[in-house]
Amino acid sequence: MTDKTFNGFARPDGSVGIRNKVLVIAVDECADGVVRNIAKGFDDVVVLTNWYTCMLGGNEETFHQMIEVGRNPNVAAVLVVAMGCGSILPEQIAAPIGCEGKPTATLSIDKAGGSRNAIREGREKLAPLVTYRNNLVRQPFPVSRLVVGVKCGGSDTSSGMTSNPTAGAAVDKLIAMGATAIGGELFELQGTEPVLDKRAVTPEVAKKIRRRIDEENRRWGVPGAEVETMSIGNCVGGLTTIEEKSLGALHKTGEQPIQDLLTIGPDGVDKPTVPGFYLSDVTMLCGGAGVNFAALGAHLILWTTASAGFNNAIVPVIRISGCKELINPDIDIDATGLVDGTATLDAVSDQTVKKALRVGSGEPTAVEDVADSTMTLYQKDRRLESLLGHTCPK
Repeated sequence: MTDKTFNGFARPDGSVGIRNKVLVIAVDECADGVVRNIAKGFDDVVVLTNWYTCMLGGNEETFHQMIEVGRNPNVAAVLVVAMGCGSILPEQIAAPIGCEGKPTATLSIDKAGGSRNAIREGREKLAPLVTYRNNLVRQPFPVSRLVVGVKCGGSDTSSGMTSNPTAGAAVDKLIAMGATAIGGELFELQGTEPVLDKRAVTPEVAKKIRRRIDEENRRWGVPGAEVETMSIGNCVGGLTTIEEKSLGALHKTGEQPIQDLLTIGPDGVDKPTVPGFYLSDVTMLCGGAGVNFAALGAHLILWTTASAGFNNAIVPVIRISGCKELINPDIDIDATGLVDGTATLDAVSDQTVKKALRVGSGEPTAVEDVADSTMTLYQKDRRLESLLGHTCPK
């Protein structure tokens, strides 16, 4: 690894991974217990369960996400398991994942003759996938192959002054090196539309961003079913309104032109087409955001916070904090020097870039494999979308 490269894993489809996971997908919740028992005893095997329903109709957003998480370059191989009585067949998930050479296998619990037989057969099918994974070695690749997600959470006053600007400056530097970055949680960008308009590469992209922010506002603000968006931690930490929170959140997106807005929906999952910065409809919900980022093809996430955070088992999370009162050993990047004047934004963002490249080469984040969140599949409620008149156009 140099200051302009990272050591990753080459995938058959030409992509590059920074982690080397084997993924086991339960396409319906009834299979969750079986897949977790299949995964026991194997290192770096991750479980993703569809908790919504075994029905496909109306759940196409979840369906596409399962496929795209399996395609994520941090995943070396995939086993897809179904109970056998639902509408989503394991082959429907495995076929597009493996169409360009990624090893896959499928299993039906009913066809295997019940749970115990399925666990035994699943372990037999998982073993060669793990062996394949174990034989892969890291190679050097340019930073231009790296895709970075950026998200905030557990925000307070310090976030807008320290961790968010640090992430934004790091994103700008990574993009200048040829990388791609993706921001999301559009709800927390409301009120910043004039700034985003100026950064959009075309008027059409600017209109798409405005439309998506408006849709997200209406999605989370249904009369009679409003959702709390300012947490106790936000308020105790000194934030008073969602607009004030948004101004801080805007900083984490940097200053680069916005190439497009990537959609995750019933028609599929958009992917970046050229290097640069993108917005997306990645949810503000933390666990769901991790899976959203994985589906978009992100390798890692820069997470800005006061102290709290999450980690995703496929897409490692680098935590950045500048809150002296709450900073703890879970934090990867200490940005408190920006408050007391002992550090500069340039220096702390450089530190963040270097950490991202080291994580890209295999260095674990502060809580990686220690505090992984559940792999939460999140999808927008299609019935609500219809009532709100959302058609999710591309």
